[in-house]
Amino acid sequence: MKTLNSLKHRNYRLLWIGTLVSQSGDWMDQVALNWLILVMTNSPFYLGLLNLFRALPMLVLTLMAGVLVDRMERRRLLMITQTAAMALAFVLAVLVSSGLVQVWHIFLIGTLRGAIMSFNMPARQTLISDLVPRSDLANAIAINSATMNITRILGPALAGVLIASMGVSVPFYLNGFSFLAVLYTLHAMALPEKKGDRHRAAMWQDLVEGLTYIRGNATILALVVVAVVPMFLGQPYMAMLTVFAKDVLGIGAVGLGLLTSASAGGSVAGAMALASLGDFRRKGALMMGAMFGFGAMLLLFSISPWPVASIMLVTLVGAMGTMYNSSNNTILQLSSPDNLRGRLMSVLFLNRALVPLGTAMAGALAAVVGAPWAMGSMATLVIVLAVAIRMAAPSLSEVE
Repeated sequence: MKTLNSLKHRNYRLLWIGTLVSQSGDWMDQVALNWLILVMTNSPFYLGLLNLFRALPMLVLTLMAGVLVDRMERRRLLMITQTAAMALAFVLAVLVSSGLVQVWHIFLIGTLRGAIMSFNMPARQTLISDLVPRSDLANAIAINSATMNITRILGPALAGVLIASMGVSVPFYLNGFSFLAVLYTLHAMALPEKKGDRHRAAMWQDLVEGLTYIRGNATILALVVVAVVPMFLGQPYMAMLTVFAKDVLGIGAVGLGLLTSASAGGSVAGAMALASLGDFRRKGALMMGAMFGFGAMLLLFSISPWPVASIMLVTLVGAMGTMYNSSNNTILQLSSPDNLRGRLMSVLFLNRALVPLGTAMAGALAAVVGAPWAMGSMATLVIVLAVAIRMAAPSLSEVE
């Protein structure tokens, strides 16, 4: 089956299995952690502060993490990060189940998890290119994206059931055990001996080398801009769905669940549609078209007063966002020298750390002009950026 073509490779199949299990556990954990801090403090401010503590280490450490990814054997680095994350999960589970947990514990663990994610994200993504041939890389990245979005549906749903029926500590324990799956699959991979690029230069010099390469390569620089800026401007819509459900569409908590599920479902559909294309041509053209579509669908969602239309539009927002992100990821990996891939991918993953900052900006704008105008303005900037890049760097659309 062409859509699942990359799963025929044993090593990638093992990574996929581990990702499905561990990421579902991670989403369970995130939902439970947000619930825990809200129950303990009864303060949305503390909830926002927790997510800020998660994001700041990624903003600070991700670039240096890319240097380490290029220096170390990627599977080994992943095993280290997953072991550390497992230890944190069990520490939190014990603290909660014993009744000893305090707010500062949650903030510290959230910060440490953000630090671990800084290293985990570029290591996991660059490992994919080591597990499949070049012809299957686009399919593998799309399937990985679909899997991540499937876990975004499964994990929170399971967490809600577990918290209500068995208590908030159970998702933390299950998350800890879920890491055993990814550790086993990483260990089971049959990879040729491949050492990381052990540079003699200092780490900061390696970092400068990566940034200099980006600045001197117009295509890579454009890909980084496409990866980072639209996520900062557009991805905050996920957090703003609460405001749209409550104040704009008037559909309450049930409607919020429908909007969130529709977005996740659209993301899965977009990823699987991309996976079905295999090693398609004109990847750059599809990426730019999907980026424009992401902004356009988000703009239409922002101004829609009709719940049914809004659910359909947010589905398309999820699909377009995933298609442009996965295409961007594929092109960047195919365009990157192997000895620089970790550093280049780490710049791409700065977008994860910038989303909370974009969310803060969207929230501030919404407080002044209302949610529709706030998200509509940011969506318009995504559209303008897509047109500007298409005009300034037309060669990007020709990338195969």
